[in-house]
Amino acid sequence: MSVPCITIDGPAGVGKGTVSQRLARLAGWHYLNSGALYRVLGIQAQRSSLDFNDDVALAALAEGLQIQFRLDDGGASVMLAGEDVSDELVTESTGTAASKVASVPTVRAALLHRQRHFLQSPGLVAEGRDMGSVVFPTAGLKIFLDASAEERARRRCKQLKDNGLSGSLRAVLLEIQDRDKRDRERSVSPLFPAEDAIIIDTTALTVDQVMDQILELCGERRLFTAI
Repeated sequence: MSVPCITIDGPAGVGKGTVSQRLARLAGWHYLNSGALYRVLGIQAQRSSLDFNDDVALAALAEGLQIQFRLDDGGASVMLAGEDVSDELVTESTGTAASKVASVPTVRAALLHRQRHFLQSPGLVAEGRDMGSVVFPTAGLKIFLDASAEERARRRCKQLKDNGLSGSLRAVLLEIQDRDKRDRERSVSPLFPAEDAIIIDTTALTVDQVMDQILELCGERRLFTAI
């Protein structure tokens, strides 16, 4: 019997992280934040002063990346070689670096196998931008979350503030719009819903309302018994 998988894709700021983590805890499944892989790689590349145009060096760095996810009631911690880099992951500079490395075909190829290795019993909730369209094309449920750029910028500013960081709403909005353009126009694994994905616009929805819709779909497809 194949290991069940739920993918949750979408652009930055739509609530993928909160929803995916809640779902993984509820189901008792493994959790993968694929965006964090690229963000951690972006952090490591910046720390190593790598040229973002050096495909070979970036791919080599990706192959040796040591990353682990730890879920608890407060959310998810992301560990890089034993160091908790969760706070650094949410900065706009890290997001920009992640989008740049994610557009490199050799980097995506290096990380593809590692992402698929997360699919282990009893199941996996995977969030990202191409989880349903590329990484886990046979997933039992594919969700694509979306929201207006303005609402996503507002949420990102709140997230930065909650983490003790600052950010101008206008600057964050421009960065999100620029990142969306790069992600949708890149030649490898561009951002778009899988053909069989369920699209949920979260602009005017609370996290609980989004969860209710997803849990109903999980129940209909009998993906796990915690509902």
